[in-house]
Amino acid sequence: MLASRPRHPLRPRRGFVFTNRTAPGRPTPETAPVTMGPYRGIRLPMSRSASRLLLLAMLAAPAVLARPALAQNTAPAAVQTVPGMPPVTVPGNIYSETTSDKLAPVVRSDLPRVYVPNLRSNDVYVIDPGTMKVVDRFKVGRGPQHVVPSWDLRTLWATNNAEGKEDGSLTPIDAATGKPGEAIPVDDPYNMYFTPDGKSAIVVAEARKRLDFRDPHTMAMQFSIDTPDCRGINHADFSADGRYAIFTCEFGGRLAKIDMVEHKVVGYLKLSKGGMPQDIRVAPDGRTFYVADMMADGVFVLDGDRFVETGYVPTGVGTHGLYPSRDAKVLYIANRGSHKVHGARKGPGSVSVLDFASGKVVANWPIPGGGSPDMGNVSADGKTLWLSGRFDDVVYAFDTTTGAVKQIKVGAEPHGLTVWPMPGRYSLGHTGILR
Repeated sequence: MLASRPRHPLRPRRGFVFTNRTAPGRPTPETAPVTMGPYRGIRLPMSRSASRLLLLAMLAAPAVLARPALAQNTAPAAVQTVPGMPPVTVPGNIYSETTSDKLAPVVRSDLPRVYVPNLRSNDVYVIDPGTMKVVDRFKVGRGPQHVVPSWDLRTLWATNNAEGKEDGSLTPIDAATGKPGEAIPVDDPYNMYFTPDGKSAIVVAEARKRLDFRDPHTMAMQFSIDTPDCRGINHADFSADGRYAIFTCEFGGRLAKIDMVEHKVVGYLKLSKGGMPQDIRVAPDGRTFYVADMMADGVFVLDGDRFVETGYVPTGVGTHGLYPSRDAKVLYIANRGSHKVHGARKGPGSVSVLDFASGKVVANWPIPGGGSPDMGNVSADGKTLWLSGRFDDVVYAFDTTTGAVKQIKVGAEPHGLTVWPMPGRYSLGHTGILR
């Protein structure tokens, strides 16, 4: 007895006719053509109930395959933030509350001003953005580096780090009136951030390789985190959920990841090239970070959750400051035009515009005659990018539609200016990281 030959898995079962041909001597069964779908033209025997079932299955298959799988839903999951942190209202876009139409009620009557700290003249210039003119000037402490909006949006702090001396301080500026208050002595406040829950100010003591957590109003010391392997710790940004922050180590060519819940250093990451990281900013997804490196002339791309470098995008000479647009579609990148800490005037400074969706530079705005764009922010209406001209003693106002730039003369060595008011519910610090 011959063994039965195994049936081919794709061969039709007996009685199912897929063509008009039949075996010689056999009667041709009654058939009907399939008249729709991808199986149109195939004839099936209509005398057998199984054929009808097969027909139904064949017609249903494309619809089943085309239907989106519920298990493969790509919508971002809700973000579980740390206790006390305001919720992320739109998962996948941490900047949803910083659009032009979302000025918080508490800031709507604040004077529209640009506050410019001048490092070598120890003062702050105040610009009226409507007239593009300096309307006020006042002395602060020694070596003001940045003007930092507080978590509650009511105070702008000038961080006077005194550069190597012992008389550092923080000068409070009333956000409503633009008038300064009495300076508070604070050790080495190069920059300042705020915890996502608003309970602490984080004074970046750059020379001490330390983060000092202080009362956000009185600046009384709470505790510190030492960062011994982060030389030149200075700029930072936070994950979407507020569980960690990544700080740049300017003079170490690396980054430090800080656990904001356990208050400890998670680890360090050495960048692949360049070696002088400056500003850092997280993308709308809350986990992709861009790191400006002034020696690499571009931005490194990181996966913050995994704390690994994933890419690099060239931008311009001396890449320095990073600022998202009001619609969170692009990142404005200030290229300071020099690889030196104290560069020459009229360098090849520019602004690059990076598209968040593609990760590519889509525009570059050179400064006619040269310049040194450094730190700043975007106006509340999103129409103007304000940047300090670090080596040229000016402030630049870029039209964000055309890239055209105006210049305003200010004090000696302007640095981390801020624009006020800005949209958002709370500030994480620096020159205005609002969420």
